[in-house]
Amino acid sequence: MNFRFLSAGESHGPQLTAVVDGLPAGIPLTVDDVDPWLEKRQGGYGRGRRMAIERDRVRFLSGVRAGRTTGAPLTLVIENRDWKNWQEIMDPAPGSEPRKRALTAPRPGHADLSGGIKYGHKDLRDVLERASARETAMRVAVGAVAHKLLAELGVESAGYVPALGGVVSHVPFTWELRERIEASPVRMTDPEAEVEAIRRIDAAKAAGDTLGGILEARFRGLVPGLGSHVQYDRKLDGRIAQMVMSIPAVKGVEIGEAFAAAARPGSEVHDAIYRSEERGWYRATNRAGGLEGGMTNGEELVVRAALKPIATLMQPLPTVDVVTHEPADAARERSDVTAVPAASVILQALVAIVLADAYLEKFGGDTLEELKERVARYQERALEY
Repeated sequence: MNFRFLSAGESHGPQLTAVVDGLPAGIPLTVDDVDPWLEKRQGGYGRGRRMAIERDRVRFLSGVRAGRTTGAPLTLVIENRDWKNWQEIMDPAPGSEPRKRALTAPRPGHADLSGGIKYGHKDLRDVLERASARETAMRVAVGAVAHKLLAELGVESAGYVPALGGVVSHVPFTWELRERIEASPVRMTDPEAEVEAIRRIDAAKAAGDTLGGILEARFRGLVPGLGSHVQYDRKLDGRIAQMVMSIPAVKGVEIGEAFAAAARPGSEVHDAIYRSEERGWYRATNRAGGLEGGMTNGEELVVRAALKPIATLMQPLPTVDVVTHEPADAARERSDVTAVPAASVILQALVAIVLADAYLEKFGGDTLEELKERVARYQERALEY
């Protein structure tokens, strides 16, 4: 990988941390490029009380000076404000047993039981603290940095919710609707669907239940040829799918009209190729979602993901205590009724990380100026091909 990062931190620990390596020098970058993404991730109708506690803001500890990246590793930190209420519980020093707030009743649909078996934990808090979707706050921050790089290369993105809780938006996405999406509490294009989605969220909350939905991210301005067909692990669709499936609660991913295309004949699936002197190579349709043969083809990249309902239920499902082996009700942690609107922001941010890596892989360059020059030359060559 060229754009690579590692993150660390627990849901109720003191902070989340990431170290990003491979950024060219000279990218304009301030906290104002990142904090709005963190705010969007915390928003959305149906979010729980944790979002009222946290006010996510990023700090740069290395890799940025005078508002520009230096080429050195970039260190980002997001403090957990709720840490002050958990210091004794999360203290890394040896303590008395049993631990306070120990969790021994694994929640169906979570990492609790599998993680406990894998790592030998009987207090499943040692699993859930890292498995928590709180971890995605830092990945969104990293995705915001990736977006800053992509914007310098002429790439735009959008993230929205085509369906939530069984309510489907009937207003097709257009780039002109981005302002409407950002203003929507459920990030939908369709005002009527929005009203019904909010009603269902309220009903689910009253019933102690949760809701899932469909997420979509779009990118335009991408050059053709990002990724590769020559090895399985270089195919861009595979790399995107891995990143998307790493989002907690995502159980499915598709590029373009993948699942609908499975029921159609090939004549109604593939995108005919055209060429003009003004536009170069283009397609009149985009059923492939901007990817063919593991590579971008120059059309819009369209990525969708299926987010299952959140597994922490206020009316818990049956489980078995890992200490007593007796039947129990699943543990209840603070939780959202739905995280679908927030997850669309996460999807948008994480796909950007893969694309930033793909640009650096193809074009290289130690400085932003070098990178932009190489991309511009390639675009000219692709137009003339």
